[in-house]
Amino acid sequence: MRSTEPQLELEIRAENNLWQQFTGLFQGSGTYQLYDRQLLWLSIVLIGFGLVMVASASLPVGERLTGNPFHFVIRHSVYLVLGTCGAIIVTMIPVAKWQQFSGTLCLLAILSLVVVLFAGHTVNGATRWLKLGPLTLQVAELAKLFFVIYLASYLDRRYDEVRKNWRGFIKALFVLGILTILLLMQPDLGSVIVLGVTAVGMLWVAGAKMVQFISLVITLLVAFVLLIMFEPYRMARVTSFMDPWDDPFNSGYQLTQSLMAFGRGDWFGQGLGNSVQKLQYLPEAHTDFILSVIGEELGFIGVVSVIAVCFVLVIKALLLGQRALRQKRPFSGYLAQGIGIWFAFQVGVNVGAASGLIPTKGLTLPLLSYGGSSLIITMAAVAILMRIDYEVRTGYRLARSAGEAAQQAGQRARRKVRGGAR
Repeated sequence: MRSTEPQLELEIRAENNLWQQFTGLFQGSGTYQLYDRQLLWLSIVLIGFGLVMVASASLPVGERLTGNPFHFVIRHSVYLVLGTCGAIIVTMIPVAKWQQFSGTLCLLAILSLVVVLFAGHTVNGATRWLKLGPLTLQVAELAKLFFVIYLASYLDRRYDEVRKNWRGFIKALFVLGILTILLLMQPDLGSVIVLGVTAVGMLWVAGAKMVQFISLVITLLVAFVLLIMFEPYRMARVTSFMDPWDDPFNSGYQLTQSLMAFGRGDWFGQGLGNSVQKLQYLPEAHTDFILSVIGEELGFIGVVSVIAVCFVLVIKALLLGQRALRQKRPFSGYLAQGIGIWFAFQVGVNVGAASGLIPTKGLTLPLLSYGGSSLIITMAAVAILMRIDYEVRTGYRLARSAGEAAQQAGQRARRKVRGGAR
């Protein structure tokens, strides 16, 4: 009887339901923790600070467009509640489930991008949104997350093929090509660049050959240059980025206003709420250029602090991926590092565009900028990181396997007893 007690205990652990897993995720005391508290608090700090800065930056434009200065604050809060509920649900889903349905999710992303071309909502000449009652969904944000999940699953399933021959390497990029075509039809070059760089980073992590890696980078660079050259508005962005003061009231207007905001901020800023550029001077102050308002109101110290928090969150995601790979969890490892690469590049592009280091691109600052789809999807991605960390810390997959093995051993023992009795 004593020998069966450990088996029974493992069976009970293996039969825990999803709600028990979720409650266990947020329990733990002493030196042993079941989740990464630093990762959680970094995310909460960025989200909370983002709500404050969206409120500060959006009051003038809310008053002008709707007559209600708190219009965007209310909408951002609603998206924040939806994102929190979604994140809670995501933490309850085992990572293996994302791998199991990775192909379905990727197909869903492709179908959504097709639907938005025919039934999408157009803003400023771009058809990128689906209207869902009072809310809007930017499908490209969904495609980013689902593509990272799919590519992580592919690299897990075809690891040797990707490393050893060109066929496996090119097949990994087939889905990227489909998504690229659909995104360019919206058009949305910014999301294409994010997906391309994320794919390059994940293939590098998976151990692609140097010649394959260099060939892919050169191909992507040539493609981006051609896409810029054959679209006049993209070419205008590049030329205005090189010298925005040459045409400060037309093509260089947004960047010059952003640079003025940073200049007024100096070291410690003008004080929270005291930005002048957000008063109808700086377009998209609460979305793509929220960092400029942060720079004007909180100064250089505020900007560096935000970038530092984002940098630490990215580093933790990359280190989490390494830990998962060391535990022989390739899908979890590639997924965590893919999310880290995605966040790092999007933060870099947003900061670079706002400060004039790169041409202007319509990419939000993750967890900070106003934008319902971006906020909800990035919160879901952080929740996936939390789940990966939980499984890595507790050996969730290993404990479950042990429970199944114990159950099978118990069944074999019972069959032997019955055979002996006969």
